[in-house]
Amino acid sequence: MEELIQEQDLDRSSLLDPRDLAARTALPEPTVRALLRGVTPPGDTVPQRFSARIRVLAEANLRRTGRKMAALAAEVGADLDVSDVWARLILEGKKVPNIEHLHKLAEFFGLEDGEAFFTAPADKALNRALLPLLAELENPEKDPVEALLRKYGVRAADLRRYGSLTPEALDRLLEGVIHSVLPRKEETDR
Repeated sequence: MEELIQEQDLDRSSLLDPRDLAARTALPEPTVRALLRGVTPPGDTVPQRFSARIRVLAEANLRRTGRKMAALAAEVGADLDVSDVWARLILEGKKVPNIEHLHKLAEFFGLEDGEAFFTAPADKALNRALLPLLAELENPEKDPVEALLRKYGVRAADLRRYGSLTPEALDRLLEGVIHSVLPRKEETDR
């Protein structure tokens, strides 16, 4: 990966942002930083991993939605078919669910990695988060609009045509945006 970063003259700190990686893996940021430096984190057990990661997911959900823990616990409890109290204990990392509940929790939080998100050792969890980045670096997108949007930090854009925007108008709009961010010919001739 380091070779690709240097080869493509990329900003390592933006690609390997420990805070972003910590959020995506539900690992503590110091653990992510240590792993990126090649340091092996202290061993832990599967219940410890689950407890730490479910707390991070629950807290992130509460921040994102503005809800209270009681509301989240009620929703999770209904999904798992357990009491709100039991669901709250799970979300706080105080109780470890059975395999069926673990599967339902992965679905509830929309985790692509499924149960492995909760159970994988830290190094494997970080590797899973880095694999899509590595694939993107090895096979950069062919769509120039997508590349331009990514270059300027746009993570998603809805380019569907709404109402009165014709395909020609959409083309003109995109062309105007692209020309507005590209350097002018005079600037490149200097």
